[in-house]
Amino acid sequence: MCAVAALPAAQLIARCDEAQLDFASTAELAAGTEVVGQRRAVEAIELALAMDKPGYNLFVLGHAGSGRHCMLRRMLGEHAARRAAPDDWCYVNNFAEPGKPRLLRLPAGRGAQLAQDMDRFVSELVRAIPVAFESEQHQARLEAIQSAYKQREDGALQGLGDEAAAHGIALMRTPQGFVFAPLKDHQAISPAEFEKLPPERKESIGKLIEGYGERLTQLMQQLPRWRRETQAQIRQANRDTLGLAAGHLIDELRQRHADLPQVLGFLDEVMHDVLEVGEELREESRGGDAGIAALVMSGHVTPGRWKVNPLITQPASGAAPVVFEDNPTHPNLVGRIDQVAQFGTLVTNFTLIKPGSLHRANGGYLVLDALKVLSQPYTWESIKRTLRGGQLRIESLGQAWGLVGSIALEPQPMPLQVKLVLVGEARLYYLLKELDPEFADLFRVAADFGSDMPRDAASVRVYADFVATLARQGGLRPFERAAVARLVEHASRLAGDGQRLSCSRRLLGEVLHEAEHLAAADSRELVARADVEAALRARERRVDRLRERVQDQILRENLMISVQGERVGQVNALAVIAMDDFAFAHPVRISATVRVGEAGVVDLERESELGGAIHSKGVMILSAFLGARFARAIPLSLSASLVFEQSYGPVEGDSASMAELCALMSDLADLPVRQSLAITGSVNQFGEAQAIGAVNEKIEGFFDICNARGLDGQQGVLIPRANVKHLMLRDDVVQACEQGRFHVWAVRDVDEAMECLTGVTAGQPDEQGLVPVDTVNFLVGAQLAELAAIRQTYAAPARRSRAARDDAAAASPKAPVPAEPTHPPEPAEPVPPPDAPPDAPRVRTPGRRARGA
Repeated sequence: MCAVAALPAAQLIARCDEAQLDFASTAELAAGTEVVGQRRAVEAIELALAMDKPGYNLFVLGHAGSGRHCMLRRMLGEHAARRAAPDDWCYVNNFAEPGKPRLLRLPAGRGAQLAQDMDRFVSELVRAIPVAFESEQHQARLEAIQSAYKQREDGALQGLGDEAAAHGIALMRTPQGFVFAPLKDHQAISPAEFEKLPPERKESIGKLIEGYGERLTQLMQQLPRWRRETQAQIRQANRDTLGLAAGHLIDELRQRHADLPQVLGFLDEVMHDVLEVGEELREESRGGDAGIAALVMSGHVTPGRWKVNPLITQPASGAAPVVFEDNPTHPNLVGRIDQVAQFGTLVTNFTLIKPGSLHRANGGYLVLDALKVLSQPYTWESIKRTLRGGQLRIESLGQAWGLVGSIALEPQPMPLQVKLVLVGEARLYYLLKELDPEFADLFRVAADFGSDMPRDAASVRVYADFVATLARQGGLRPFERAAVARLVEHASRLAGDGQRLSCSRRLLGEVLHEAEHLAAADSRELVARADVEAALRARERRVDRLRERVQDQILRENLMISVQGERVGQVNALAVIAMDDFAFAHPVRISATVRVGEAGVVDLERESELGGAIHSKGVMILSAFLGARFARAIPLSLSASLVFEQSYGPVEGDSASMAELCALMSDLADLPVRQSLAITGSVNQFGEAQAIGAVNEKIEGFFDICNARGLDGQQGVLIPRANVKHLMLRDDVVQACEQGRFHVWAVRDVDEAMECLTGVTAGQPDEQGLVPVDTVNFLVGAQLAELAAIRQTYAAPARRSRAARDDAAAASPKAPVPAEPTHPPEPAEPVPPPDAPPDAPRVRTPGRRARGA
């Protein structure tokens, strides 16, 4: 049947020997393995965390579910615990420039304490100021100042009036102001009486009134200066009162923060500002506090101007911060300045400054998702600018790009020292490294998380600990030893390799939870192997609707697939459909036709723009193989067509190139191919079978169709020998092979494949280079030689006709040149190749042989 022996059942799946597991259940294991198979990535992470130099930020690349975040959380937590908590950062009012708030850097834990102290200070000051201003002492001092001013003003006026009265002139107060009038018998005379006076007397009185009027004018000019002096005395009294009210509160704060020069300087500024604006505060407080929005920008004066905005605070006994930012928008990263509406206007102040993730991670570690960062407008550029400059500036996008014309706060930038970790797929890392010239300088370390690890006795034991860890972290029941063995086999199936184990934490965790759920439903204390099997079947059942649909189309013969009989130029190949975490395969018919010509091997998938580049390359290799093996001394004179029958979508990959080559050789040799077999594998220019992916899914895909139509012991799949180590087949497939109802053959090259498919010996050249008669290679070589001879025969008359026309034209230029005949000449007897034996076969008839269904 097939010159190559079918693989034994033991080679179809790499079983996990339970005897190697030295425990009864995972309850006996330490459960301290959170991630497996990532030694290289762990070393890279340790290097990045140990390097306290600019640019040694970390990019963690790998597939989702590989345990990247879990590993980062653990390692960052361990490193952060060994570092002291960073300083606190607080924004305070800049009394000289309210639009540019200042930063205070305080030891860890002191920022929150200062903010609480200032809140208490403001609260007490608000109550103390009215009491101080309404005290008897302050009121008496104000009355004394005002009384002194009144006495001074009245004394000056009284002195001027007495002096004028001594000269017969009265100083009188009228609604229009002060006036002078002559006296007679201590009474002011009327204008009529004044006119009766002698001229000399009137002139004398006029001069006196004019003189005293000038002195009164001088006195009136001195009164505003006296009032200003009085106001200054009142303000000084108020300052003294405010100093008494706030001084003891400030002194208490100075004593509490005597070890912090920055705080002492800030308290001095607060005290000075209290003395400057305290009286205005008393006026504002009569109508209640205007709210935090009225601190600075609105022009109001409220107690909030002396508060402290504790932007970032750390516990005094804490560690370095580790921040995972799930929504890395621009405001969430670099902070924002909120605004509130007041009287129809948006206002802001330093207490509305809000921190971002970079602020919270300052002095520690920040972990971001690379794809989310790149998806947010301007976020990536802001991160690079911050890392390059070493300081963090809070500004809105509108402010940064000059799109906002209103007055905005300009907080003092914060010095930044953070270890930034980006997590993303490998393609993002390499795209950034290629397209962004600054990326390599900012992210000098890459931690590459692998998708699988080698499988040996030691790694299986580690994997058992991994299972125990996930079960314990998830609060699951312990797993029996047999269940762990089945999970190890499933991990190899996920890796697509019997010699490796999948490192996917997510996929394993899902199976654990679902298997434990089944055990809990049966009220069992331990999760058994049957629970794992049932969970795996249920997971497959939930996602295999499309597979059932495709198989139904084949079984109803809407898609034409034969699993019995023989046919020339027709081979069952295997195609894979991958959907996220689930992939399946189904047989697909490949057909080939060959004729004389010069086109070579034509890939109809490529011609119809359905074939991908890799598939097209595989077809080109077929032409190279045919030419190298069969047409070294003769032209390769054929036009062959290859097509995936009933394929209506894109075709990519070279895993069908072996099937395509077998279809071509079948048609050339006119040898029928057994339709009970399917074949997969790529081929090189020397005809050697090369490994392909998804070999398990391909075998199972053909098995399902054969099993549905009935296994007869003749069906099977041919795979490259290099894929034997990848086999992790389902139990039902292994059982059928063990019973001889289905088979898997591993072939080294196209010769072994053709022998299995046709039952005819491939034929190897002897010492003289001759191939035995009626072997596959003999028949293919003879056919190609006859095609070359036919092509030469058809080309000879055309050359003779062109030569005759050229001679006739030279002899008689005006003679008409006869046209070439429109029908081809009779072909000459085909000439066998020079090294072919006398009984070499001639060109076969175009009829195609088919046996069976």
